[in-house]
Amino acid sequence: MPNYLKNLKTRYRIILSTAGEVILGLSGLLFAFSILSFIFNESEFFVPFFVTFLFSFILGLIMKMFNRNNDFEYLNLQDAIMIIFIVWTTSITLSTIPFVYSGLLNVTQAFFESTSGWTTTGLSMFTDVEVLPKTILLWRSMMQYIGGAGFALIMVITAGSMGAGLYQAEGRTDNLVPNFKDSTKLIMQIYFFWTIAGIISLIIFTDMPLFDSVNHTMAALSTGGFSTKNLSILAYDSINVEIIVTFLMFAGSIGFGVHYAILLFFKNSYRNVIDYRNKRIDKLQIKDKIKREPIFKNPEPKLMVILIIIGIIFLLFNNIGFRKATFQIISAITTTGFGTTDISSWNSFGIIVMTFLMIIGGMMDSTSGGLKIFRVWLVLRILLTEIKNIFKPKGTKFYQEIYKGVSKKNVDINTLKNVIATITFYFIVYILGVLIYLKNGYPLDKSMFEYASTLSTVGLSVGLTAPDAPNNILWLQTIGMYLGRLEFFVILYAIMKLFKDIKDIIKWEH
Repeated sequence: MPNYLKNLKTRYRIILSTAGEVILGLSGLLFAFSILSFIFNESEFFVPFFVTFLFSFILGLIMKMFNRNNDFEYLNLQDAIMIIFIVWTTSITLSTIPFVYSGLLNVTQAFFESTSGWTTTGLSMFTDVEVLPKTILLWRSMMQYIGGAGFALIMVITAGSMGAGLYQAEGRTDNLVPNFKDSTKLIMQIYFFWTIAGIISLIIFTDMPLFDSVNHTMAALSTGGFSTKNLSILAYDSINVEIIVTFLMFAGSIGFGVHYAILLFFKNSYRNVIDYRNKRIDKLQIKDKIKREPIFKNPEPKLMVILIIIGIIFLLFNNIGFRKATFQIISAITTTGFGTTDISSWNSFGIIVMTFLMIIGGMMDSTSGGLKIFRVWLVLRILLTEIKNIFKPKGTKFYQEIYKGVSKKNVDINTLKNVIATITFYFIVYILGVLIYLKNGYPLDKSMFEYASTLSTVGLSVGLTAPDAPNNILWLQTIGMYLGRLEFFVILYAIMKLFKDIKDIIKWEH
């Protein structure tokens, strides 16, 4: 057992040291925001961000020093889960300091706002964001932008193949190319491309100022939903703004593997055109090649479009105009949370339709939350298979295969178990949350909506989220956002392992 204890301590030194590197990176970002306060002529916010920078820098340095001997091994999935858990928890906690130190929020509200930012939820404790300083507004958007990409991407780029487990620990499965490090670099390139494209589009095709364009692009692409306006996108009352933001929300909710499949489709289409002009292939061969393109074999985009169309039709029957219905349905299913109408004035039918879509959420390996369309599609596929089994000869087996991104994957029993367990855990937490809302005297339909928005990290509200809401509701939402972003079993495993390891260390050292 002494060898076990020695190995355990070594692994925790590596875990803390690796997490410390990210915290040091966060401290650099906080320092940049303390300087930015002078650029925005908001020097009163220099101290709150500088103090947070000092805390982060010292903490990161201490964590980094746990592995002074530079002992480093391959990070397995268990190590990665602990690192992700520590990094997210520490980052959320540290990010409460600027809100509390500046006197804008109390501790409970600050934890809520920070968690909402990093988890890309978008629910807020600020009733009037238009009076907030630019430094705070940009910090809120930056939390969502980094939270949407995920700390794992940054860490894999720096750790290389040794950090492969981090990728899976944060709930990602797509590996765009064989090398994890190259995959994450490609994902970041896609993310940055849409960021630049979104900012430029909003500046050129709308009257939105540069500052607002940057904030809304980051919030839309990360499917976060923080806005610089009290009325969100409705404040601009512009069809051009809504079209661009809708496109960015949709782009953010598409899995990065699907983005890569789209990229390859255009690349291959260009080659096909050249080959056709040079008479190396004919039209029939082009059609055959198009049919074999991975993008047309991915089920998630198809199911997402179907759900959006059904949602819009339902809202049209509920006397919601086409323009507002389209924007709100996409905002809900992408789990972004931008708004162009007051949902709190809707009847129960419209609220339940939105609740259903928020629970489903966007695609796997995207910035969106919810159960994910992949899991919903897989459950539907299993149900269909079971029905087919009734009419098939005894002993006949069905194999589940699915295209994810550019590759075809077999769905094994472990994947099915994970999907069923995740869905079950989601609804257990969801039902308990709704019951707590009901205990506080809130209506059933609005309670279902608000906690679905919380647990799926959406950010839409029917008015139940407010700075003066009961503390138990605010902490319920804070925990819900945290659970929804990091995948339930990651947090559950990390907490259980942490307690077990501490217990073992105490036991064997005494």
